[in-house]
Amino acid sequence: MRDKLHTNRARVFVYMMRQDDPRKCTASLLATKGLATPVRRLSAIRGHPIMLNPVSPRFLLRSDATDAIRSGVMAIDCSWEKAEGVFMTQFPGTNRKLPALMAANPVNYARIGRLSTAEALCAALHIMGFTSQARELLSPFGWCGTFFDLNKELLMSYARVNSEKGIVKIEMEYGLEKSDTDD
Repeated sequence: MRDKLHTNRARVFVYMMRQDDPRKCTASLLATKGLATPVRRLSAIRGHPIMLNPVSPRFLLRSDATDAIRSGVMAIDCSWEKAEGVFMTQFPGTNRKLPALMAANPVNYARIGRLSTAEALCAALHIMGFTSQARELLSPFGWCGTFFDLNKELLMSYARVNSEKGIVKIEMEYGLEKSDTDD
């Protein structure tokens, strides 16, 4: 099945920080299955990929798809326990954050924004219009269907908007906006 918008595929990379148990690391499985290319040093990053970075001031939009085809999309695989320090680093490329989504992985099930590396890459691909590639990327995980069940409406809505204001509006409609009292 071809994606509606793109016949090309996005290049998918993971920056492996090796902070997690390798048996539970979704990025390691993606690399092993050939669904993502592992990058082990920042100096090895070539071009100007889209870097999924939850502290970026800018949201990922469907319009970023051309950059994903040309330079790729990269997730930074690190432990959530060390994420705050990791994501304060200025990573090369075009830094983008994902809009609010619920995790389906067993460690952070139904927690908003606590996606595994595989879930983050899947969501990014889906939002940019690479729906078939997004499903393929998450297919090695038993909770793949759950991720789409939890986030179906949100993913479809995010993929339809063409502005960051549109993303914020969707988050507000679903009650997912970050308040001043959130940590």
